[in-house]
Amino acid sequence: MAMSVSIIVVVTSLHLIAFVFAVGAERRRSTATVAADQYDERTYCVYGSDASTVYGLAAFGLLLISQMVINGVTRCLCFGKGLVTGSSSTTLAVFFFIVSWISFLGAEACLLAGSARNAYHTKYRGIFGGDDLSCATLRKGVFAAGAALTLMSLVGSILYYWAHSRADTGGWEKHRNEGLGMAAQQQQHPNEFEKV
Repeated sequence: MAMSVSIIVVVTSLHLIAFVFAVGAERRRSTATVAADQYDERTYCVYGSDASTVYGLAAFGLLLISQMVINGVTRCLCFGKGLVTGSSSTTLAVFFFIVSWISFLGAEACLLAGSARNAYHTKYRGIFGGDDLSCATLRKGVFAAGAALTLMSLVGSILYYWAHSRADTGGWEKHRNEGLGMAAQQQQHPNEFEKV
């Protein structure tokens, strides 16, 4: 299997868009402030925008689609015909397959957990005259870790695809209609070699 430029473009685009969404989710994390109820002495949490939850879930989905594409094309290293054994390309393919999956799973965990935690809002709590109300918010850096692991997954996926294509062909590109021609020899006219 030779490398396909269209597969590389699709996988790279999906990873980079997921990275942008993850960075956007980090910047738009939900914030909370403690506010006093106007009718009594109770306090409650007022939350800002939930945009980062949507950004985080969008990044989660795009990263999942990208991983499905790359593993669908390579048949997840487990199915299909075997790779050329004993070559360094096969070892690299297995190594980058593991790197790709570990970084993918880490990024997905960060994005999903960050989205779920960002969507969680502390319910109305009754603290009479107290200022020590704890409003649940997402810790800074969860979506940033997901973004960093998304880039690591991109590098691992592209290198896995490259190593898999080399190991699949033994390092050689498959070409069609090349080689020695076995055509019939041309007929020579009897007068060509006659002496004059």
